Amino acid sequence: MRFAVLMRKQNLDNPWISYRWVPQEVLPDFGQFHSQDLEQEKIVGQFLGRDAEGESWLFTGFELSLFPDEAEGYYLNVSATIPCWFVMWRLEEDFERFLDEQSIPLAKADTNFAVPHRICVSYNEAGRLLDGGESVDTVPMSDEHASWLQEYVNEHYRPEPKKRHRPASFKGADRPAEE
Repeated sequence: MRFAVLMRKQNLDNPWISYRWVPQEVLPDFGQFHSQDLEQEKIVGQFLGRDAEGESWLFTGFELSLFPDEAEGYYLNVSATIPCWFVMWRLEEDFERFLDEQSIPLAKADTNFAVPHRICVSYNEAGRLLDGGESVDTVPMSDEHASWLQEYVNEHYRPEPKKRHRPASFKGADRPAEE
């Protein structure tokens, strides 16, 4: 399945930084966001608009595949209070290669630009990305996507059977045999 990520450059009232980047939404991409001449397998960002609170940028080209060996991570996500998408993004210096030609001049005001590189729905995968030093933010998942993920979990997730361990107090002391 293909998806797009809406990134938001939010203005801040702060003496040290003037804005921050946050992923705002993950949307299904049926081809409605880009023209036919763009490469389908490439991440491409485009400027959507500016308002008093900041700017919106849409990035297309994200493929999501689910794998049976990640079912536990999907289960942890759908069993959470609010199931979510995990968006891994980086501040890029060479961001021009990720933007469409019309949007490049609008982004040139900054030396760094936030580009999402990956989306996932597994808590375990997001944890591995965080452990690797990546920036990962959450975006609440729609009820439709959460139910789709729940169906996958119902079909593929089998919890590991719990193993009973005897407490140390019942094992007895480790003493040498009496003579």
